[in-house]
Amino acid sequence: MEDVPPINPVSLKQSPGARSSPDPAVDLQEDIRLYAAAGVKAPLIEIAAEFEKASGRRIALVFDTAGAVEQLFESDDGATFLITSQTRIGNAEKTGKLTDGITETIGDTVGGFASGPVGKKPDISTPGKLKAALLAAPRIAFSDPARGATIGRHFLKVIDILGIRNEVLKKSRLAKDGIETMHLILAGEADLGVTQISEIVQANPSALVGPFPGEFDLATTYSLWYRADVTPAAKAFARIVTGPSGRKRLQQYGLRPSGKRRNTP
Repeated sequence: MEDVPPINPVSLKQSPGARSSPDPAVDLQEDIRLYAAAGVKAPLIEIAAEFEKASGRRIALVFDTAGAVEQLFESDDGATFLITSQTRIGNAEKTGKLTDGITETIGDTVGGFASGPVGKKPDISTPGKLKAALLAAPRIAFSDPARGATIGRHFLKVIDILGIRNEVLKKSRLAKDGIETMHLILAGEADLGVTQISEIVQANPSALVGPFPGEFDLATTYSLWYRADVTPAAKAFARIVTGPSGRKRLQQYGLRPSGKRRNTP
């Protein structure tokens, strides 16, 4: 299995404070700092840009895998917001890593597959057809499980159950996150990518193949966590993200309302 060298993430409109990943040059003295899983990158950049324009308050954004942003948030005493899986937030609250905070659910991300936007898509509608598609794909890309990628860990379980772990891993590349997975797909460097459907839609809707089939369905609830004593400006931003306009924007980029199951993206 080949590690992916550093590459630029998929191009997205960014607000002045947006960052794709932690960078020593990033000024972390901003009043409002938000660490978020990459699955919400595009809508959060747009929401933050609109908030900054209206309020004059800059927001520093850092995006990475669900596990990586949790660790980064916990190591930054001045951080304001964390968006990651509800499971991770719940566990962190139980262990005392997150205390005296407010949690608000923002939506579900669904695991799925991507291929080049042009050409016939593989059939992954059943476990058997997914197995055939994985064996047929010359090059596969997915997010590194060791970096806390929810989708990467799930994919390893799926190929174990299908009994094709060795065959798949020998032709796979590990990406830093779903954004990088989509870069590989759109650059023609991978034939089948495994990531959150929200990340596929944000990069190129035409690249979407579909969700994991049947028993392998993966829906991850994302939540926003912030300390109860944040500034009024931060509370105003939280109201926007979790309010009707914010939820509508999140849904436009592939997230679905939490608890509402669907069979197709």
